[in-house]
Amino acid sequence: MHTSHAGNVGAAARAIKVMGFGDLVLVAPRFVDVLSHEEAVAFASGAADVLTRARVVPTLSDALDGITHALATAMTPRDFGPPTFAPRDHFAVLAPRLAAEGGRVAFVFGGERHGLANADVWRCHGCLSIPTAPDYGSLNLAQAVQLIAYEWRQALGAFAVEPRTAPPAVADMRAVDGALAHWQAVLERIGFLDPAAPKKLMPRLQQLLNRAGLREEELHILRGIARAVEGAVRTDSAHSADGAVSKDR
Repeated sequence: MHTSHAGNVGAAARAIKVMGFGDLVLVAPRFVDVLSHEEAVAFASGAADVLTRARVVPTLSDALDGITHALATAMTPRDFGPPTFAPRDHFAVLAPRLAAEGGRVAFVFGGERHGLANADVWRCHGCLSIPTAPDYGSLNLAQAVQLIAYEWRQALGAFAVEPRTAPPAVADMRAVDGALAHWQAVLERIGFLDPAAPKKLMPRLQQLLNRAGLREEELHILRGIARAVEGAVRTDSAHSADGAVSKDR
């Protein structure tokens, strides 16, 4: 109600759309053209359709037309009025009840400057208070909308988490053996491994790779590093040879 920042309207539209909702009603906003305001559209970030369908009404009574259960949102405790609940606990009871009754719920948010007036809170069936740190409970309007929309979605039935794309294939043993042979040649070339006394270096590298469970592209990266080392060694050898020839001349 009485929103004063167009950006918050756009962000609120985005907040409810991402939770699968789309019914946004503005009660006497500060800007008459708030739904088409450049900042509102920018903050909606893909939820412009929610802004397009949103309604602007002059009173809370107009906004609650067709609603059977209204919940105010307020951070400041009141000594009179409807009972106050934490959203998650209350929604666990409310969602199945409304589903059985076929009722419609509305969440009433106050403006950025003063929140909800007492008279507006008193009209509601209950009041929601988002649990916050005792010494700082100030929430941006759009943030509050997002939290309430999330908790309501959880109560109605959460969306499934989209699985990640199929993981890349694990490198097979033959590929690992090929990489080890490649590294052994490079290590011998740079003098890190003495082929006459190899000890357990290569078996230890084998065990390291087995524990790592490398993906194919990861093994390609490591072989690419080995090729780069080979290239650098060849370049150094060529420069050394050129220097020796020049000195002889």
